[in-house]
Amino acid sequence: MKTFVASRVAATFVILIALTAVMFVLQHISPLDPVKAQMGAQASAQAVAARREALGLNEPLLTQFWHYLTGAVQGDLGTSYRTRHPVASDLGDFLPATLELALFGMALAVALAVLLAFSTALKWRGSSVLRAVLFTGASAPMFLLGILGLIVFYQQLGWVPANGRIGVANPPTGPTGLLTVDGLIRGRFDVVADALDHLILPALVIAVGPAVAIGRVLRSSLLSDMDSDYARTARAKGLSEVAITARHVLRNSVGAALSMTGLQIGLMFSGVLVVEQVFGWPGIGQYIAQSIPVADFPAIAGVTLMLGALYVVINAAVDLLQAAADPRIAITGG
Repeated sequence: MKTFVASRVAATFVILIALTAVMFVLQHISPLDPVKAQMGAQASAQAVAARREALGLNEPLLTQFWHYLTGAVQGDLGTSYRTRHPVASDLGDFLPATLELALFGMALAVALAVLLAFSTALKWRGSSVLRAVLFTGASAPMFLLGILGLIVFYQQLGWVPANGRIGVANPPTGPTGLLTVDGLIRGRFDVVADALDHLILPALVIAVGPAVAIGRVLRSSLLSDMDSDYARTARAKGLSEVAITARHVLRNSVGAALSMTGLQIGLMFSGVLVVEQVFGWPGIGQYIAQSIPVADFPAIAGVTLMLGALYVVINAAVDLLQAAADPRIAITGG
């Protein structure tokens, strides 16, 4: 098990270094001069040359990459050309909104996936309707699903707000940046209720696709293991199908579903960026959408590095969870 953990951690570091190297190369082949972008077109040649020297842009490429890598490790992702603020500071402002939406969306996705898998595997009444609704939603483009959700649940029914993250004046600003958590910590239940009201529709939109993908994999594993020898032995002892599935079958079936969950988390973050545009959500999606048109490369690279690091770390954590659920994975090396 220790060897398995060490190998996964080492692989994670290698992938993160490779991702940083790609961002460094893209920055250097970009036609935009970072110094002129910072100082403006009216800057004198002497000022530009002095700034290039101060930033270390005249040093050898390997030295520049080392500075870039060590800076990224320490949280220094450069300065945004658009906001003139450190990219890390900008991400600190926008990330909590995206993180809250993604976490809520993933929680919904897992809950819907488990419900879909159990209801269809055990042939519960109404499972076919749930399956049809989820499959229909997953087949639609995410932006279209979001627009349809706004038309139905905001314009026609008036159940949810149209856009934004909060409608309450003076919401708490810390310590986590997650409004639902901070509202609970500060005893502001009006903030919690309003934040959930704003969260439910965009989170549901990003949850439908992952729910179907995870649910299908989990259902297939459940059906396969429900015919195993240990399941038949449990039936012979008089256990109900629900008890057999929950107590015995689920642990042996969860490995493939965990792998799919890790993959879907990465895809979910890309979906969150789209959904934020539809719902006017003040997160990373808004930040990068404003940065791309003005070629704000430090901001674009910072978002890419952050999302890439999250994806790699989450998948490494999923691998470790799989090994914990099924020790055979650690023995065979996955």
